[in-house]
This record gives sequence, structure tokens and C-alpha cells, in this order.
Amino acid sequence: MNYGLFDDLPEQAQPIKLQEDAVLLPGFAKHAASFLLPALETIIAEAPFRHMLTPGSYRMSVAMSNCGQVGWVSDRNGYRYAKIDPETGCAWPNLPPAFLEFAQQAAAQAGFADFSPDACLINCYVPGAKMSLHQDKDERDGKAPIVSVSLGLPAVFLFGGTKRSDRTHRYRLEHGDVVVWGGVSRFNFHGIAPLADGFHPILGRKRINLTFRKAI
Repeated sequence: MNYGLFDDLPEQAQPIKLQEDAVLLPGFAKHAASFLLPALETIIAEAPFRHMLTPGSYRMSVAMSNCGQVGWVSDRNGYRYAKIDPETGCAWPNLPPAFLEFAQQAAAQAGFADFSPDACLINCYVPGAKMSLHQDKDERDGKAPIVSVSLGLPAVFLFGGTKRSDRTHRYRLEHGDVVVWGGVSRFNFHGIAPLADGFHPILGRKRINLTFRKAI
């Protein structure tokens, strides 16, 4: 459904091809942040950021939350999607209309029409936090793309191939940049290098990453 939230946004820069079916949309979310960030505050009030544990009991350096029909969780029992937030015992907050409409527009801009995400993993990075190379493969729908939005401090995005040993390329992501990948690149390894210290005029000493998926 189109709520018209982004109808009057300025034209965006041309997409940059990273690999087949994987593109960077420079600044695509920069002007949409005025809609996305207030919605984010409401979500975090209901489902606060927390540092999850890996199955090996390692505390992740990135703090996380979720919204949507299900949320991605990690603990000693493994990685999975769950309908209930284990921290609050309540359902995850709904996916805000602004989130849904923006994710659909970004996917369409990258060549993926009819994207209908049902989950958004929200990551909060502070200086030094990182995300090791991994594949997004816990989703039941492996055909839908991943839409990843960067807000706040710049980060170095690592994007490789379908094997961990494949060459990894590095891309600097600024506030408002969006990366979309699917198709033949859907299961490519990716991650974030340790976040450099700095200060963003809106978000301060942190980076927020919204990652939209079709999980169920």
C-alpha cells in the first residue's frame, strides 16, 4: 500500500552495481530519515536494544531489536525468527507504514518489484562494534531481496560471494545509503568492519542499520 509518505522526496543518485543483482543506492534514505527515525523511536520504546548471544555464548558487539510479524533472535539454542520478543514476552512491534513503504520503494529502485517484507532487524553500532561475515539464510523465502538501510555514522560494508573464501569487496556507506541484494547474490557473505569513532549530527556516536526481509 502506498501511503504517499515519500512522494515529494528529491531525485536520488543513480544506483551503483556491486555484483549481479546487488546494488548500492547512494543517499536513497537520507531525506526519508525524517519519517524513519520517529518510527524507530516508537519501536525501541517497546522493544529496547539488547546484545544477543551467539549459539557459542559469544556476546554480539552490535545491539539489536526487531519489528514486524517476526523478529530475528540468537541465543544458545541457535539463530531463528520468533513471533515473541524473548526480552519482553510480547509480540514484536508492528512494521510501521513508513518502514514498509520505504523498503518497497528501495527494492523497486534496485529492480525488485513487489517486495513485501514482514520483518525488520534493527542493528545499533557504536564505535568498535562489527558484524562478522555471514549469510542471511534463516528466512523461509529465499527469493525475496534484502534491503539494508544505513543511518548515522559511516561504515565499511563488506560484500563477498556465495563462499566464505570468495574475495570480499569494501564499500563505504554514508548516512542514507541503501544496499539491496537478491537473485544470484541473495546468499552472498557480507558484514560490517569495526565502526570507526565519530559524531553524526542526528544520531551522535552510533550507526543504525534497518534490514528488511521476507522471513515467513
